[in-house]
Amino acid sequence: MPYEHVEIKRVGNVMIAVRDMKKSLEFYHEMIGLPIKEQRENWIDLGSGDNSLISLHPASKTELHKGSSIENGITVGFLVGDIQSAVDELKSKGVQVYRDIIEKDSGKNVIMLDPDEYFVSLFEPTSNDKETQTGGYHGFAPQ
Repeated sequence: MPYEHVEIKRVGNVMIAVRDMKKSLEFYHEMIGLPIKEQRENWIDLGSGDNSLISLHPASKTELHKGSSIENGITVGFLVGDIQSAVDELKSKGVQVYRDIIEKDSGKNVIMLDPDEYFVSLFEPTSNDKETQTGGYHGFAPQ
């Protein structure tokens, strides 16, 4: 019996529960460069065009807050034009590198940590179309 499926049109956003809205806004807006689409007291939408890419909201003060986990964590990925320049700039601003740049046939990848220690992946594809995420991106899971 075939399964019914939901017709997904696009990813609306990635919601990130953060301990410090100010620090996370500084990271994603000022350091990474995502424009603010909408900002309210307990919610900030970041992104460009018609889509929000990331929505920040305060984490629970009573639940265990766990940012990164190799086994079951989340990684936010961004495509970049020049990975070394991006890494140098972010490191100069105090951003921690979790895993240094590695290079594979599909491109270069580095894993950095945001203020809540969520994985942030920067990927520079080797393909001519630097705007398109390549299939090789999935081969860069944190190790």
